Amino acid sequence: QVQVVESGGGLVQAGGSLRLSCVASGAIFNINAMGWYRQAPGKQRELVAQLTSSGSTNYADSVKGRFTVSRGNAKNTVYLRMNSLKPDDTAIYYCNVRYTWSPSDFWGQGTQVTVSS
Repeated sequence: QVQVVESGGGLVQAGGSLRLSCVASGAIFNINAMGWYRQAPGKQRELVAQLTSSGSTNYADSVKGRFTVSRGNAKNTVYLRMNSLKPDDTAIYYCNVRYTWSPSDFWGQGTQVTVSS
């Protein structure tokens, strides 16, 4: 059974940094992509950053140059380094895992990121 667990959220002042971590357990092979989405109150969930198994990355325009998605030594781990945080970055951040064999993605429970002004 696949489990996706995020960690690393918290409260930070504007201009600060945080690093989120995500580990997918239960199935550590055949991962097509891992990434991060976020959902702010009253808004739809949106893609923040994604890293494919080939090493390609995709970022939301709002985070380009500030956020970096990377893979750990274990291919079932992904990180999101967030620099120069803004109050608009406040949201629940969800890890997303896409397997080659599954028609649907797997999601973590989310981790809260709050940026104070």
